Amino acid sequence: MRASVRLLLLLAWVSSAGCGPAIDLTKGLQVIIVNTGWFDAGIINGQNKLVPTVTFQLKNISDQKLTTLQVNALFRRVTENDEWGSGFVTVAGSEGLAPGVTTPPLTIKSTLGYTGSDPRQEMLQNSHFVDAKVELFAKYGSTQWTRLGTYPIMRQLLTK
Repeated sequence: MRASVRLLLLLAWVSSAGCGPAIDLTKGLQVIIVNTGWFDAGIINGQNKLVPTVTFQLKNISDQKLTTLQVNALFRRVTENDEWGSGFVTVAGSEGLAPGVTTPPLTIKSTLGYTGSDPRQEMLQNSHFVDAKVELFAKYGSTQWTRLGTYPIMRQLLTK
């Protein structure tokens, strides 16, 4: 009986040794917005489609490796509180994002956007066009999602 208790204690200690203290991602992760705009998603059902897009980099400014780092983007029209579209990206898998390391540029495009028969650039100037914003959330390992910030989607056409 004593041997099994010791074994359980040893397993608990070994499994917790690599975890380290939890990191507040609002302080341990720096968001570098590279670009926002409206991506030309091509022609859908005979109409031009534009979707809000964000390209960003993340820098680990904590002193620990962030394993299984993920980012979720929620796109909203500036006049509404409801989610309009979303996107998701895995930033780093089990290899993690080491302290001091900056990711390459990461791009997330909304699944929803605007469609119209006007030329794409004119769609951005339409009087009915409503601007958008993106909220970025991150998590690593089994932690909860943490809001990193809200960023405006610039009224510019993106082709890449």
